Formats: sequence, C-alpha cells, structure tokens
Amino acid sequence: MLRLPLRLAASLLLLASTLHAAPQPNILLIVSDDQGYNDLGILGNGIITPTLDRLAKEGTRLTNFYVAWPACTPSRASLLTGRYPQRNGIYDMIRNEAPDYGHKYSPEAYDVSFERVGGMDEREVILPAVLQPAGYKCGIYGKWDLGTLKRFLPTSRGFDDFYGFVNTGIDYFTHRRYGVPSMFRNKSPTTEDEGTYCTYLFEREAMRFIDQHAGKAPFFLYLPFNAPHNSSALEPEIRSSVQAPQEFKDMYPAVDPETQINKKYRYGAPATVATQAARRRDYRAAVTCMDASIGKLLDRLQQLQQLDNTIVIFFSDNGGSGGADNAPLRGHKGQTWEGGIRVPCIVRWPDGGVKPMQVNDELLSSLELLPSLAAAAGAEAPDDVVLDGFDWWPTLCNQQPSPRKEMFWKRRDMIGARVGQWKWVDMAGRTGGLFDLEADPGERNNLAESHPEVLQRVQARYANWIAEMEAAEPRGPFRDF
Repeated sequence: MLRLPLRLAASLLLLASTLHAAPQPNILLIVSDDQGYNDLGILGNGIITPTLDRLAKEGTRLTNFYVAWPACTPSRASLLTGRYPQRNGIYDMIRNEAPDYGHKYSPEAYDVSFERVGGMDEREVILPAVLQPAGYKCGIYGKWDLGTLKRFLPTSRGFDDFYGFVNTGIDYFTHRRYGVPSMFRNKSPTTEDEGTYCTYLFEREAMRFIDQHAGKAPFFLYLPFNAPHNSSALEPEIRSSVQAPQEFKDMYPAVDPETQINKKYRYGAPATVATQAARRRDYRAAVTCMDASIGKLLDRLQQLQQLDNTIVIFFSDNGGSGGADNAPLRGHKGQTWEGGIRVPCIVRWPDGGVKPMQVNDELLSSLELLPSLAAAAGAEAPDDVVLDGFDWWPTLCNQQPSPRKEMFWKRRDMIGARVGQWKWVDMAGRTGGLFDLEADPGERNNLAESHPEVLQRVQARYANWIAEMEAAEPRGPFRDF
C-alpha cells in the first residue's frame, strides 16, 4: 500500500476540500461572425475594441486557435459537439443558394426548402445538454444556424431559453433573411422587435438572463452575435455591406463616396453597392458596437461579483471576409488557407488559474470547448460518442503543452491538413502547397518540391483522418445511410 508523507497527505486533503467547496463557474461563450484574425484593437490595426482589449489584458489570447470549418454552420455544430463536422454530420451549410442571385422565396416554397427543413442530427449531444445535469441554466441569444424546425431548435437540444434568429444571416434591423422573417423566442416565430438593431436585442436578452441567474445558479450563456457578418437583405446596397448604428460609424473617418455602381453584380444587372471604404468602415462599426455590448455584460457581472468566477471565452466562428483584416494570414472565410480557419480567441478565468496578460501560441481548437467546459463545470461529457477535443485547462494555465498535434479541414473539394508545424493546402486543385507555419504563417513559400517527404507524411495523415471520418457512425443531414 502506497503511504504518503503526513505533510503531503494533509496538503492534498486541503486541496481536495478547497476544490469541493469552490462554486461551479459560470460560462459566457461569445462568438462573433466572420471577424478577422487581426481585428482586435490591441493588435494595432485601428479598429476600436476596448472591451476585447480588456479581455486580452485580463486573460490569455490564443494565437494558434482554429475552428473546424471555414464558414458558419459546420463551425458552430463542432464547437457545440466537440466533434469534427464530418463526424457530427454538419459538414456543409444549411442554407438556400437562390437568394444570392436575387430570388425571393414565397412562404410556401421556403417552407419546403433545405434551409427550412435541414438540421443537426437529433442523436448529437451538444454542450448545454451536458451542462444541464450538473445544475446549469443555459441560455442562447443570437445566431443558431443548426435547424429551424421545432425539433432542431435550441430549447429542444438542452437550452432553457432562446431568443435569436435561426439561420445563417439576417438584416440587422428587419430581422429578415432575404425577406423571410427569421427571429424566434424559444420555439415560436416572433416579429416583436422588428426595427431594433439586433446586437442591442441580444445584449438585452443576455443581460436579463444574467440578472435572473447570476449568483443563484451556475449558468451557461451562449452569445453568438451575427456581427460583423454582411447583412442578408435582398437589396444590393444593404447586403453588400454590414449594417451598424450611425453612432458607431461616426467613430471612424468619414467615407466619400458611400456607394458605387457595380455593372457586374451577381444579380445580372447593374446595381448600387457599398464602396470598399464604406464596407470597411461599416464592418469596423459593427465590431465596435458588439464590443460595447460585451462590455456592458462584463460590467454587470462585475457589479454582481460574478466576473472572476465566470469563464469568458471569445472567438470568431471562422475567418474574416468583406471588410475584415486577416493579416498576416493568407485567405479568408470559405477557404482552407489560414485566413479561413485560424481566428482570434481570448479566454478569461482568473479563478480557474488562467493568467492575465498572457499570449499562448499552443495549437488549440474549438473542438476543445465541450470537454474543457464540462471538466470545469464538473459535468460528465458524453461517453457513447467519440470526442475530437480534450481538456485544455492544463495548457491554458501553462502547466503542459497542448496535446493537439494535428488538425484537418475539408470543405467540399478544398482541403487543409496541419501536422505539427506543417500545413498542406489544396484549394480544389487551383492552388495550394506545403507550408512551414512556424516560419511562414502567411503561407507564401510553397515547400512541396523541396520537402516531398514531409508532404507525403502530411497527406498520409490526412488520408487516415478521412478514413476515420468515413468509418464513423453516420449522422445526418448530409450523410447517406
């Protein structure tokens, strides 16, 4: 029988007692939409984000943090399940393409379109369903994007409360997606707040949730903003940019002209669209407005003496597009270049040992969220499915290197594979190569010819991953089974 020295045994008993007595942490998970890797004020590119800068100073900023897909729907499914898109079944978008070319659905046609009937496989277990049995109250306010039928909505999947929109994007004021009303309260459509800028609405609902639960029960507050995603309106002048309140536009230099005529617009006719300068200004204004709303929530948690025991995590659902700045990365949303999949991420949790003023360069991903938050909450992660992430707290608390050595992406015929410092990219056969990310994070120097043995090794690891995904228990809506 192993005997511990008396002093060590006493220390371990004291530690166990302290951990047992510590309250369960609250969780505030904030996800922005299409925000660029470099779009934090603290990085010096001119964007105004005092709250996110504060989070970076009071917590740890991750520089090698990846999402599991370079666009909305699959990225969100993976962060909530801890599983690759190819494993959880959401490996493409749940959306209709026709509105991109000016088509407006009739209500009857929309009701039977894939955007309306598609959704995450009901067998998938998502984060709130893991946390609820541990006593957590779970709310979501903002963008859902994982199905619009009642059986797919958040309150059917483990959330206690939901207010937001159900698909990939909306007009920020009308809350319509290409003319279709898209806001829900729990399982019911609503137009109660039509005309109010949606960032303010998500702030309002999140504040109500905090006031209702903070200090009374541990909570999981998921706040997936649609900012700074372009507006999903039919009108070219609106949809060609991001909508933002005038007071936040005024925080940036004036733009002249605001619009221009585009003779090659995708609708097939000349159209009035926002200029590049206006898109950049509007994008930044939407980020700054979102930042102000986040600041109000942090202030409220601080007033309630709950902030330091709240895990605050912020990141973007995928790489930036439109007016975004992904420097020094190559590419953008929708691509498997670094600019489509490596995103800004900040974690604040002083009570959990996450130190302030830290920059962490370890390889980490959104797949780590479910196992990590379950561990922090004392909840049991699902044991009947394969999770692709791990508990990241030892890495964030500088106790050990990240266990993650590989990460893979597949969007249709676009491929990305990272193995250690090496990244192989195949952009649908049009371009790509092998890159040393430690020396070349901008993926400018293709080393495929000079390092054929490395390319072969990375491609072999990708092939193994593909085989593993194909052998996994199939999930809908895309998989044939």
